[in-house]
Amino acid sequence: MQKEYDVIIVGGGPAGLSAGIYTARARLRSLLLEKAAIGGQIINSMLVENYPGYIDGISGIDLTEAMHKQAEKFGLETLVTEVTGVRLDGGKKTVTTGQGDFTAGAIIVAGGTERQKLDVPGEAEFTGRGVSYCATCDGAFFRDKPVAVVGGGNAAITEALELTRFASKVTVIHRRHELRATKIVQENAFAEPKIDFLWDSSVEAVLGNKFVEKLRVKNLKTGKKTDLAVEGVFVNVGSQPSTGYLKGIVELDQNGAVIVNGDMETSVPGIYAAGDIRSRSIRQVVGAAGDGAVAAVSAGKYLGG
Repeated sequence: MQKEYDVIIVGGGPAGLSAGIYTARARLRSLLLEKAAIGGQIINSMLVENYPGYIDGISGIDLTEAMHKQAEKFGLETLVTEVTGVRLDGGKKTVTTGQGDFTAGAIIVAGGTERQKLDVPGEAEFTGRGVSYCATCDGAFFRDKPVAVVGGGNAAITEALELTRFASKVTVIHRRHELRATKIVQENAFAEPKIDFLWDSSVEAVLGNKFVEKLRVKNLKTGKKTDLAVEGVFVNVGSQPSTGYLKGIVELDQNGAVIVNGDMETSVPGIYAAGDIRSRSIRQVVGAAGDGAVAAVSAGKYLGG
């Protein structure tokens, strides 16, 4: 028998947790579904410096753990399981998961994004054996070893800085000749003696025997290929919205992000999207939390008729 709720929230990052605080506090029967760790990708950040109210910053884990406890205090239910589909039946929406189906009058989609792969030879083969997508998770395995970070945005450079706590040297490989990270993050990276930069370059292949031993790197201006000796490579070249199960259900933009209006409403009444998964998101924790609040208030109004 399907269990019914007023609101189902898909995704346990800042957007989903913020939505959960608002819906549960409004006494709407609320269920949050998260396929991995509560907190989303921000839990990989050792220090969040731009969330209002924390003068000295706060770790991503501590921030989202507090959000989760706050939501549970008001009655939010949480279940760790992956959402595989959504069905529409009149005003009711059914969410299909690995642990059964759940029905609600409204859905808030806040599943965030997934890391993009390099799609080069050796990447899949050496994943878990030198290729990683999470410095916070795996950085300690590379103590006193040389590593590389691929990417030039905030997430990539933040990971490079995190890795200096462990690695003997961190080489940032970036396709352009300047970083996309915010200025203060760039300043911190340029001031760190352990970090070097390979500009205008891309990774052609990941090479090694049992574990990663080197990267084949191509200079995009000259075409010259060289081998960079590293024992680990951390990939952070962007992300894609986690919307595979929503195709054909709600309208998506050309990048796969959910299109919403100012009320976070999708093309289907009663389905809302919040955070990095929505089109034109600023991809910041404070923005995700705001989106979640807006979506929750909009869902409450929808359910109230």
